[in-house]
Amino acid sequence: MERDISRMHDHVIVCGWGRVGREVARFLSNAERDLVVVDRDGERLAEVPFATIQGDVTDDETLERAGIRRAATLVAALDSDGDNLFVTVAAKSMRPDLQVIARARSDTSEPKLRRAGADRVVNPQQLGGDRMASFVVQPNVVEFVDVVMHDGSLEFRLEEFTVSAESSLAGLTIRSAHLRDETGALVLAIRRPDGEFATNPSPDRVIDAGDVLISVGTADQLAMVAEVARRPASDPGRDAPNR
Repeated sequence: MERDISRMHDHVIVCGWGRVGREVARFLSNAERDLVVVDRDGERLAEVPFATIQGDVTDDETLERAGIRRAATLVAALDSDGDNLFVTVAAKSMRPDLQVIARARSDTSEPKLRRAGADRVVNPQQLGGDRMASFVVQPNVVEFVDVVMHDGSLEFRLEEFTVSAESSLAGLTIRSAHLRDETGALVLAIRRPDGEFATNPSPDRVIDAGDVLISVGTADQLAMVAEVARRPASDPGRDAPNR
């Protein structure tokens, strides 16, 4: 098992095999992401269908065995906010650039987890309440987003693509990038490196390096967007935007 983990790169480390950890792992598996589950309880891990490490997730050696040096993300999904805080501190001390997503059971824990270095903090109880209220107010919208994001029964899905400085898209406008014509996918929003969202962006909006494109389309269309985003900006005659 650990031999398999040693070959993983850009994988996700899921800390905690409780209800939240199970759902995180299920979603990641459906998205075809490599993952490692870490938990102290060997009996719990016996039922896990993914790569596992038994050990204390706040211990550096355990995180090393889980491949933290090569991982893309760590999800702290333990039952205790205190444990999630310790995991966040341990992970960030070893890999300051690692994306850490932490679970919080109480509102008072969120700022503490952020100060400890968590990039995202999720309160499942709050999300559950918001979701139930949304079904009251906008049931069809919620169900549509659920199907697109989680179900897979619809042809369309949402995905995000980060534009690198070397990408052929960097410096072009949405219009001159011809994404809709070339791929068939729609750009619903652009997120700037400073966190600003531009929803329903204008065709004249410039795509800058570091932007994240949020697109909707079929699996094939989104695969083409990914291919275009990876394409190097080697064509000197490409359209240049008017700033």
